[in-house]
Amino acid sequence: MKLGDFLERFGQTVFEAPLAQKRDEPPEVAEIRLAVIDHIHSKSYRSGGKKVFPFDLLLVELRGVDEEGQDVFAGRFFRRYLEREARNALRDAGCRYPDNLRVEVNAVAGLPQRGEDWFQVEARSQERAAADRAPARLVVREGKANLAELRLDKARVNVGRTVDVYRNEGLFRRNDLAFEDDNEINRSVSREHAHIRYDKLTGEYRLYNDRWYPRGGARTPECGTWIVRDGMSHEVHRNSRGAKLEPGDEIHFGRAVATFEE
Repeated sequence: MKLGDFLERFGQTVFEAPLAQKRDEPPEVAEIRLAVIDHIHSKSYRSGGKKVFPFDLLLVELRGVDEEGQDVFAGRFFRRYLEREARNALRDAGCRYPDNLRVEVNAVAGLPQRGEDWFQVEARSQERAAADRAPARLVVREGKANLAELRLDKARVNVGRTVDVYRNEGLFRRNDLAFEDDNEINRSVSREHAHIRYDKLTGEYRLYNDRWYPRGGARTPECGTWIVRDGMSHEVHRNSRGAKLEPGDEIHFGRAVATFEE
């Protein structure tokens, strides 16, 4: 598979000229696209006088893919392309489907077993797929916490200076990861520093800053929350959106550091 050529030829024209691009579609891509559409039709059924596709997740697994192919097929572009083709096929068939329908592609190097296709397609529920997935974890790299490693197996986990946080009214919050020891790094972590939420619908982990600091001002070690990804620093401001976490992210809670791993 000359996937560099695929990207060059296919590129943005997939979305800018949807009718013309099929003529230049590489045969491997055409085979995957048709298999996805066939699977959709096989899993659709008639209900109340109209066809229905009840699943909101299509899993595509590719085997025997080289290193370049793994980068391309598992990338955002190819997923968007398959999602668009799936939605178009469902609309053309007059089939109802979930608004949050999405595609996941898993490209692995191992060759398929004898008699197996080099790719497989499966329709699933996003919620069930998320339940089947092993939870992510935080691994402490700098600072001394109550746990060296924390499994993110709850809808919300809190991070802060102490385990129990009290206010005038009594116990206000309990931190799952607490940097309690009295040392220079730990003192940079605030009592209510941050929390991580897990979204069952999207399968995303998002980091939220629970400590206010002036936007645009100098970052102070006692209240900063940021992520280092691919050598670049990304501040996590205190807002309702948070920041999506990706495997390998280095999360800084003041001067304490933990990595996000899946």
